[in-house]
Amino acid sequence: MPLQLVEKAPSPDAVAIITDDEGEAMARAAVNLFGLWGITDAQACVLLGGVSKRTYARWKDGEIGRLTIDQKTRLSVLMGIHKALRILFTEKARVYEWVKKPNRAFGGRSALDIMLGGYLTDLFRVRNYLDAARG
Repeated sequence: MPLQLVEKAPSPDAVAIITDDEGEAMARAAVNLFGLWGITDAQACVLLGGVSKRTYARWKDGEIGRLTIDQKTRLSVLMGIHKALRILFTEKARVYEWVKKPNRAFGGRSALDIMLGGYLTDLFRVRNYLDAARG
């Protein structure tokens, strides 16, 4: 049987598109979250996919601007990490301190150390670990 061209159809299970408004809301939330995590601006820039310090400074001033698909995805994963921590821990201090604590699952490194690898997959690694811990 000869090969036939099959038209690509969108998957019904495709991930929902993150709107610009949702992205901006997540960016504002991430700035607040990074403050609660006690991370540096340089670390925040890495978590956000290598945004410049100038861009991050604008975000902190409330000027988010246009977000890329990568940035929206990173923000979504970071919000998922935060949500998972809020579910796992009842004490707020533990929710915000956990990212800097050494973890056997990460070879004694902290979740922040893993995420600072800079790749989107590093964020997903932490998110997947927390999702598995939640059961």
